[in-house]
Amino acid sequence: MTLEERKQAFIQLGQFLNDFIQEKTPENSLHFHEQLLEKTESSIHYNGWFTKENIYFSLTQWASALTKENLEEWISNYSLKEKQPKTVAVIMAGNIPLVGFHDFLSILISGNKVLIKQSSNDKLLLPVLVEFLIDVNPTFKEYITFTKDKLENFDAVIATGSNNTARYFEYYFSKKPHIIRKNRNSVAILTNNDTVDDLKPLAEDIFRYYGLGCRNVSKIFIHEDFSLETLFKAVYHWNSIINQNKYANNYDYNKAVYLMSEFKLFDNGFLILKEDTSYSSPIASVFYEKYSNLDDLLEKLDQEKEQIQCIVSNNLKENHVNFGKTQQPKLSDYADNVDTMNFLINL
Repeated sequence: MTLEERKQAFIQLGQFLNDFIQEKTPENSLHFHEQLLEKTESSIHYNGWFTKENIYFSLTQWASALTKENLEEWISNYSLKEKQPKTVAVIMAGNIPLVGFHDFLSILISGNKVLIKQSSNDKLLLPVLVEFLIDVNPTFKEYITFTKDKLENFDAVIATGSNNTARYFEYYFSKKPHIIRKNRNSVAILTNNDTVDDLKPLAEDIFRYYGLGCRNVSKIFIHEDFSLETLFKAVYHWNSIINQNKYANNYDYNKAVYLMSEFKLFDNGFLILKEDTSYSSPIASVFYEKYSNLDDLLEKLDQEKEQIQCIVSNNLKENHVNFGKTQQPKLSDYADNVDTMNFLINL
C-alpha cells in the first residue's frame, strides 16, 4: 500500500465524518453512518463523560483535519519512503473521545502497522472508523489489529497514561523504542489588558470535555492587579454545564472538601477558583496563581515545561495557543511536543 493510497483513504474518512456531522448519508456509506450513530449512542450510555455534544465535537475536529490540504501540509515535512512496515503497539487513553486517533493516524500514514489496546472508557468509536478504512482499502486489514490481551509481537510502543502507569510502561517497554506520555496540563496567562470579550473563548479551553483533556486549561496565571470578576463574566455563558450530573457531583464534592479545609475560594455556581501552585486541578475547579513580572513567569513556565501541554494567551508568544483553540490542534501539534511521525519513520 503506497503513501498516496493511505492518504486517499484518510481523506475519504474525513469526508465520511463531515457527512456524518452534517447528517448526510450517501448510499455507499449508509452502513457506516448507521454504525457510527449506534456506537455514539452506546458510548453516551457507557461513559457518562461522553456526551453527544463532545463526541460530535471530536468527530468534527477530525473531519476538519483529514482533508487533502491538511494531510499534505503535514506529511510534506517528512521524507516518507516505502519500507518494510514495523508493528507499533499503542496503549490508548480514554479520557476524551478518540483521544488516541492521532497516534493511530500517524502510524498508518508512516507506513507501519498498528496494534491497538484501547481504554475500556473509549472502545466503541474507533472500530467503526477502522471498518470504514478497510472498506475503502482492504489492505488496511493487514495493518490494523485490536487486542484485549497482553501486547506481543511488536517492534515499538506508544503508551499514554498517568504518572504512575508511565513508570510501569517505562520499565516494561525499556528494551523497545518507545514514546511514553505522562500527566500534563495546560495553562493560561491572563494580563490586565485582557477584556471580558478577549477571555470568552477561554471558556472553551476550560470546559470542553469537562476539563478531562491534557489540552484543557486547569491553571491560570493572573497579574496581581487582575480582577477575577472579569474571568467569571467571560465564562458565564458555559453555566449550563452544571446541569450535567457527573460534573455537578464533582463540583459539589470538591467545593465541600475545599470549604472543610478552610481554603479561600472564588465560586460562581459552576466553577471554583482556588489559589494553588499545582498545575492539575480537580474537575469543576481551576487553580490560579498571581504574577507581577511577565518575563519572570515565562521563564518559570519554560523551566517547568515538562509538566505543561500547552500555554494559552492572547498572542503573548509565537508558540502560545490563542484563547479558545486548545481543542483544535493541527496535525503537527504533537502531544508532549514529541514528534511522533519522526519517531515512526526512523524505526
